[in-house]
Amino acid sequence: MRAHQIMSRRVVTIRPDAPAADAIKVMLAHHISGLPVVDPAGTLVGILCESDFLRRTEIGTAHERNRLLTMLRGADRTAAEFVKEHGRTVEQVMTRQPVSTTEQAPLVEVADMMERRHLNHVPVMRGEHIVGIITRSDFLSAVAGPLASASGYSGDDGQIRRSVLAALAGTPWQPACLNVSVKDGTVTLRGVVRGENAHRAVIVACENVAGVRAVEDRLYLQSDRPDPEDDYGGGDFVSLQVEPSTLDDEPL
Repeated sequence: MRAHQIMSRRVVTIRPDAPAADAIKVMLAHHISGLPVVDPAGTLVGILCESDFLRRTEIGTAHERNRLLTMLRGADRTAAEFVKEHGRTVEQVMTRQPVSTTEQAPLVEVADMMERRHLNHVPVMRGEHIVGIITRSDFLSAVAGPLASASGYSGDDGQIRRSVLAALAGTPWQPACLNVSVKDGTVTLRGVVRGENAHRAVIVACENVAGVRAVEDRLYLQSDRPDPEDDYGGGDFVSLQVEPSTLDDEPL
């Protein structure tokens, strides 16, 4: 997917010379946590976020200042903090040179950038002009559609089994001595996994295969010592490695 496919196109913006109090009113009125700042020509010059108001003198959260801390932080940084914490206009409080992206940027790149830089908002640009904005909630909406429209049971248990095997093949968490059987869309898994995270990953991988209705989990953690007669229907089993397989139930 590309950035333009999930971005919000109706972007509320504000001018840099607007009072900071007005910007707060706009953000609260529109229920937004990020406000792009554009100059009279429509060029993006900054972004105002909720985090820009965390340290404010009005609420007693401004940085403590004394001679030692000023020396440690440096005079320039201390001056910049003072402006941000006491500023009365948007330009004085906003974050300058905001990180942005383009309409055709792959969504995976946007996600990586937001995760790596701890961003909640990314303006989407066409040249120097903003045409949209991506927030974390836009990712939420994008994920909701595919989850809600997941395909149902196809009636082909053989195809589902092959798809499950393919989904697990080559993964670092695939169980040892894996046996997969499918009946009426319910996948039954047997084998040994190496840890709880691997256990969960196997289940999730199966649940995401098209047509799977449910997963019957008969996997064991490597430290567990199951009684084969309890879960495998009896027989002379000395280890999972000697579990018989049918043509339709082959180990991976």
